[in-house]
Amino acid sequence: MKQINLALCGFGTVGQAVYNLINENRELISKRTEIDFHIKKILVKNINKKRNIENFSGNFTTDINEIFNDPTIDIIVELIGGINTAKELIVNAFKNKKSVVTANKAVLATNGYELAKEAEKNKVDLFFEASVAGGIPIIRVFKETLLSNKINYFYGILNGTCNYILTEMTEKKINFNEALKEAQNRGYAESDPTFDIEGIDAAHKLAILIMLAYNFKFDFNNLYVEGISKISDKDIKFADEFGYSVRLLAIAKNKNGDIEGRVHPVLIRKDSILANIKGVYNAIYVKSDFLGPTLYYGKGAGGNPTATSVVTDIIEAGLNILKKSQNMKPVFTVKSRKIKKQKIKSINKLKTKYYLRFSVADMPGVLSKISGILGKNNISIEAVIQKGRVDNHDNPVPIVMITHESYEKDIKNAIKSIDTLNISKNETFFIRIEDFNG
Repeated sequence: MKQINLALCGFGTVGQAVYNLINENRELISKRTEIDFHIKKILVKNINKKRNIENFSGNFTTDINEIFNDPTIDIIVELIGGINTAKELIVNAFKNKKSVVTANKAVLATNGYELAKEAEKNKVDLFFEASVAGGIPIIRVFKETLLSNKINYFYGILNGTCNYILTEMTEKKINFNEALKEAQNRGYAESDPTFDIEGIDAAHKLAILIMLAYNFKFDFNNLYVEGISKISDKDIKFADEFGYSVRLLAIAKNKNGDIEGRVHPVLIRKDSILANIKGVYNAIYVKSDFLGPTLYYGKGAGGNPTATSVVTDIIEAGLNILKKSQNMKPVFTVKSRKIKKQKIKSINKLKTKYYLRFSVADMPGVLSKISGILGKNNISIEAVIQKGRVDNHDNPVPIVMITHESYEKDIKNAIKSIDTLNISKNETFFIRIEDFNG
């Protein structure tokens, strides 16, 4: 039986879960692969920290060069996170002819094609299944199952923290801050949740999927990204009255080579598949030309689900080493030389339906003034909810609308005009609507 040596770089929640999976299922993995995967070294920040692990025959190190310079280490597993340090580690691993398995979405979203080119140059592998949706094997679906299909569009619930918060707001009728606090208490949100609740985490994952689906490189900053921190319990309630649920979606669409890429809250029908993905779970709904619609669902984060994807990549990297077939498949879905630069479609060119919530004075003629400005901007109204005052005459009242399909630039121009009227008491809030069959 062939022994393949690994180095784990980073030994947090995921690193320890990877170690446990390889250690506890060693016999099963060896039986199925005819490879003995041996963790030879583990890179940590503090070598003196007490760690409760069993049967570790390798050694801890704080010096990455011990790993780079060890010719017996075949695969480096990068689990340190971040961008610059991780990028340097991966590139140096390639230069030392070592394949890399990573769960690092940020470094791939911002430097993916550069890393792919470096892996090709050194004839080694780069695997990253765990970088998107934890234990859901969506990377393999894009790289293998759908390799022969054109992907028309996909919608992803890619951040469990946001999905948990929106689920709690809906089901318990609590506000955003209450739901966030509950998520933090349960360990579903970080003490600083910015990357999650502002959509950045989901955008990193979306960027990776776009690279796989559409084979072009782009500036990550061109993705439109908006989080859920401005969603109020009022919006959840009004959406429900219209027959919608609120979800944070990562969206990509290919319309005749014009690629949309955006992350933001959306209203989707309550009876749709994605509206019924609740709590911390992730899901990706994909529509391709020959296979049609498919749904991929499961745990999108956590030690064991993520470790499952990491170890699957380790196994594939090991089998490639055994067969001397490293870098036979592209890192993404085409070789880097075939990648062309392209811009993501501007959000201002988006045409969809919108949810609009106006906060206005309770006086005659308000609705007609708003409707008039919307009409001048080519926006027609599908449905309206108008609430009267329930207490003080001076308090603003909400008017909530669903529009027919309109251009984003027209919506923004109309809102800008409406918000300058003396009847407008607070900034108008809007959410995009995605009416799809899934």
